[in-house]
Amino acid sequence: MLIPLTRAWRVDRDRRRRAAGYLIALRREPESADVRWLTDAAADGDADHAQWELRYARLALGVLTAQRDALDDQTGSDVVAALDGSWNEDARIAEGMHALVASQFNDRLGAYREALAARGGAVGASERLGRVLLAFASDGARSAGAPLPRAIALLSQYLGDASEALRANYGAAKLPEHLPPSEMAAKA
Repeated sequence: MLIPLTRAWRVDRDRRRRAAGYLIALRREPESADVRWLTDAAADGDADHAQWELRYARLALGVLTAQRDALDDQTGSDVVAALDGSWNEDARIAEGMHALVASQFNDRLGAYREALAARGGAVGASERLGRVLLAFASDGARSAGAPLPRAIALLSQYLGDASEALRANYGAAKLPEHLPPSEMAAKA
């Protein structure tokens, strides 16, 4: 049986390959120093919980970065589809816990999405993101105050890493130097 090597098939295969490459960057394990910090600062000594919260945070911010910053609207959907298909293949997830992990991730994704989308008030998006991480990692009371600046810095790094991985896997926008982006959109 011959596989049809149509343009659509090649484009689809390339999209899946790029999304898989992007997910590899997002699935990088958190630094051990960051896990220790979150364990002590918010997770009441539970290193496994802290590590999972950092994994969820990196994945969620990566998905949101793909949805927000990608060169086309399909990229975010490609990344989500690749992620949905990868839970059962993740060796870090205990047998029978795949649905729970996916559900927990979706809860975090929604909370991080809200934190980025919220407008107004004295608190900026970075602080809201840091508060989301600390809230999921703790009972809330333990995470007040001191750990917030580190949470903000860590999640800012995760956002930067996601943007870099997105450009590495999907390319960067190429605009002529003599035209502002608004004029390029008008000419398209």
